[in-house]
Amino acid sequence: MLDHLVLATPDVDDTAADLAGRHLHTLEGGPHIGVGTRNRLAGIGPGRYLEVVGPDPAQDEPGAPRPFRIDTLTAPALVTWAVRVDDLDAALDAARAAGHDPGPARDMSRRRPDGTLLAWRLAFPPDDAGGVLPFLIDWGITRHPSSDLPVPASLRTLRLTHPEPERVTALLDAVGAGGEAEVVAGKTPSLQAVLDLPGGPLVL
Repeated sequence: MLDHLVLATPDVDDTAADLAGRHLHTLEGGPHIGVGTRNRLAGIGPGRYLEVVGPDPAQDEPGAPRPFRIDTLTAPALVTWAVRVDDLDAALDAARAAGHDPGPARDMSRRRPDGTLLAWRLAFPPDDAGGVLPFLIDWGITRHPSSDLPVPASLRTLRLTHPEPERVTALLDAVGAGGEAEVVAGKTPSLQAVLDLPGGPLVL
């Protein structure tokens, strides 16, 4: 099932202020130590959230490029999304048997401002079809981040545009994400999400 959307930005605080001006308030998530990033989160429905992620000025420059093309961004961009699985290893085996490689499993963690440690495993696909394919995430025994977030918004639609929509649909099916997003044909791969807010829809 859809776990969260990733809105990458060159400046987390500026983007959070802009979203707040449009009635979507985010809460501090925490730093990703060694990766050079930090995030803020907003609930977008039961079991779902929006992650605003960008450089963490409190950390030293990382030894590798930051994820989600953050180092190249000049403006916020919806760059990817995550699908939650209960058993990452089993999900990887099933996807590979169906002809899709979701990538190797990686261990990740961050500590919330209140000191709580969150740990999870994820896998990024080496072929992400231009960024429209999701990565897989397994929270294990960690309490899901959305459980402690207010839910000021709800996700109306997630649209994936790609020149080969049939291939994208097949790959989504391979990771159990069929039906989680609308897949349409278009020349350039892209993602678009529409959130319903008290002040009206917000398009990302």
